[in-house]
Amino acid sequence: MKSLTRKTFSLCLLPCAFFLLTLVSCGGEKPNLDSEPVEDESVQEDESNFTFQGVALEQFDEKGQPIWKVNAKQAKYTKEKQIGNAENPYGELYQDGKIVYKITADKADIRQDGKQLFLKGKIVATDPENGVVLRGNELEWRPKEDLMIVRNQLNGTHKQLQAVAKEARVKTREQRIDFSGGVVAKSFDPQLQMQTEQLTWMIKQEKLIGDRTMQINRFENNKLTDRGRGDAAEIFLKTKIVNITKNAFIELLDPLVQIASNSLTWNVNAQNIKTNAPVKVVHRAENITVTGNRGELKIPQDTVFVQGDVKGIGKKGQSIQSNNLTWYLNKQLVEASGNVTYAQTEPQLTFKGDSATGNFNTENVVVKGGGSNNRVITEIIPNLNN
Repeated sequence: MKSLTRKTFSLCLLPCAFFLLTLVSCGGEKPNLDSEPVEDESVQEDESNFTFQGVALEQFDEKGQPIWKVNAKQAKYTKEKQIGNAENPYGELYQDGKIVYKITADKADIRQDGKQLFLKGKIVATDPENGVVLRGNELEWRPKEDLMIVRNQLNGTHKQLQAVAKEARVKTREQRIDFSGGVVAKSFDPQLQMQTEQLTWMIKQEKLIGDRTMQINRFENNKLTDRGRGDAAEIFLKTKIVNITKNAFIELLDPLVQIASNSLTWNVNAQNIKTNAPVKVVHRAENITVTGNRGELKIPQDTVFVQGDVKGIGKKGQSIQSNNLTWYLNKQLVEASGNVTYAQTEPQLTFKGDSATGNFNTENVVVKGGGSNNRVITEIIPNLNN
């Protein structure tokens, strides 16, 4: 291998784009072009291998705008493999003539065709505009595709978010990062943890998008309080609102209440869960289930509102049907209105009226109004087995 040192050297590797290797001289000595070549041991080595000390690698597009610049203490160029290998590089990646990421690595392999830059080692890529920092063991820059790929033990950090995954694909113009493969992301405000196989981060919009099954855990003072899941979700970091769609499910740990629907809007800051789709609410400890066409759960107030074709079933088989139902979880109290029907099994009775209130679990329920004379209609169903 030829070793070139203490010289200033320029090499054009591409006929249609500029690719510069500049040899930095320790003493600023210029080469003597008229002098005779000096024989040394390196001449015996492969004529196609070169080593440069103090290297600046630059690649430009057709308009003459830079697409990457990398400096390194040392670089090797192998003609047969058409790869330039740089040790301890540091530099910049450009898009539309603007720096989009600053990079450092252990090694950088540059393809001769100039279409991509490949770095290998302990890589750190930093977006100077929004402060995103991506770490991994491999980085690939494809400027024509506006695509940077970081993979192999990926770790991303930002003031809003922290994420680990197998790979991150960055679209610099869109300010978008697609994480894939065993994704675990943590947001700091709100304090959420997302686990999924595919997660898109729209950085400027402060929004996370998942189109795969996702588990979402909410923490308060680092303590798990609520958890949700669904086959798709959107997390708005600025407004602290989570939209879970397709088999949406959220579970509170205290009280132990579950709410399920095809679509749930979870306002994490207000601690409010709402849906305009058919909903099912289950109080696990009290063994009460309420369904309806739409509903809302206000966590601080321990209150559930359900509307439209409401049906409730208690642990003793008692049931209530109405147009509207308000369920006070901490008081074990229900208030129903509109076409109310309350039924219990022992004794087997049915009451119909305009409204009802009481403790559904203890079967202490008062039904009011009903019929043309505003009286409660009571049905006594005989036990035909006796």
